Amino acid sequence: MAGPALSDEDLSRLLLIRHFELALLELFAAGRIAGTVHTCLGQEYIPVTLYPLVAPAFVFSNHRGHGHYLAQFDDPAGLLAEILGRTGAVCGGYGGSQHLRREGFCSTGVQGEGIAAAVGAALHFRRTRRRDLAVAYIGDGTWGQGVVYESLNLAQLWRVPLVVVVEHNGIAQTTPTSRAMAGTVAARAAAFGIRYLRVDGTSVPEIRAGLAPAIEACRAGDGPLVIEFRTIRLGPHSKEGDTRDVAHLARLRRRDWYERYAASHPTQVAAVDAEQRLRVRRVVEEVLARPPADGAVL
Repeated sequence: MAGPALSDEDLSRLLLIRHFELALLELFAAGRIAGTVHTCLGQEYIPVTLYPLVAPAFVFSNHRGHGHYLAQFDDPAGLLAEILGRTGAVCGGYGGSQHLRREGFCSTGVQGEGIAAAVGAALHFRRTRRRDLAVAYIGDGTWGQGVVYESLNLAQLWRVPLVVVVEHNGIAQTTPTSRAMAGTVAARAAAFGIRYLRVDGTSVPEIRAGLAPAIEACRAGDGPLVIEFRTIRLGPHSKEGDTRDVAHLARLRRRDWYERYAASHPTQVAAVDAEQRLRVRRVVEEVLARPPADGAVL
């Protein structure tokens, strides 16, 4: 991660998400998690970059949404309790890893579902003259869903304050995007006359500075915005195992924001990394000691 130094606050959020996700993989391997988990390893910088720019906002997340939630709420204990089905869970233990509901946040495991709901929320914000944004996180694989195009059409017709964040990591479950998607995200946005920005770097301060004017224009009434982050997915699609070859995974690790930033800012990373590792370890110990959730949403 080249560019300006991160604030300790931003780095703490990044490393909280990184170590939370790693802890989930360890818990799953140990048989402590039922169902599935989809980690966002390698993509942590996206929600950390965006959360102060889009607030106030209603965020519509997806199946790979732990980072989106933690960037917005800094609530690892509540999220882990939800995933493990323990007391103090965000949704009483009913939602698990993929389906979360909290004021200003909703995630779903259904591809494309969130963007349709986000258009409705954005229309409500416009009609009630609120300055809130609706933010929908989708992946490159979600462009295979027709609801995405229906939603973009209505969003542009109604000029609603919708920000569509595309986490383009180049692979949809186990299928490379190049084998499943013709054309580009930019061309799809252009077909509806929607403003589009592409982000290739990982520097949080630089990305924020570049995106801020367009996001504020969206909030002010200029209509929807599509932001495509060309990113990487370091972990498997879900749970354990990865179908990609070893050489490809090694290339991805060389692009990891964490490794690059640690090389250029070793002292800062060492201190904050140790702090967040300890925080996550204590959260895991504390949540594992809780009794099963009783279904009450706290």
